[in-house]
Amino acid sequence: MDPEEEKEQTKSFKVEDRRRFSSEGELKPEHRGSEQTQRQPPAAQDVAGQGPTPAQEAQASKAFSQHREAAPEITFATFVVGLSTQALVHLGELPDPHTNQAAKDLPAAQQLIDIIAMLEQKTRGNLDRDEQAMLEAILFELRMKYVEQSRH
Repeated sequence: MDPEEEKEQTKSFKVEDRRRFSSEGELKPEHRGSEQTQRQPPAAQDVAGQGPTPAQEAQASKAFSQHREAAPEITFATFVVGLSTQALVHLGELPDPHTNQAAKDLPAAQQLIDIIAMLEQKTRGNLDRDEQAMLEAILFELRMKYVEQSRH
């Protein structure tokens, strides 16, 4: 073996975890800046192009964690029901939550129905009976409403 091949084989690499937050969502100690950096006004940081300070990131992380604890749990069922509710809004069956007016957007409704159908296909065999039945019922109802709305 020539010396170049030996050098190549003895070379190693270092793996360094550069994530700023721990798995619990807390800012890691090595990313906490000095007191001076933390006290710097946000406008000055944005002008300098440095982005948020470690203190701001820690505050945002804490706020996110608190909000996340207060929010209801997202399950497969709640996710699918959320998509179907959006489809119902686009079908004009429910009022738009922003305007409180019912309006049809059939292409958007079709896209959401297609997304739910894709989920049904991709999760086939991995859902429990209740989830599968719910998914099939939602798809049936949305497809029927779509056909009905597209005739008008």
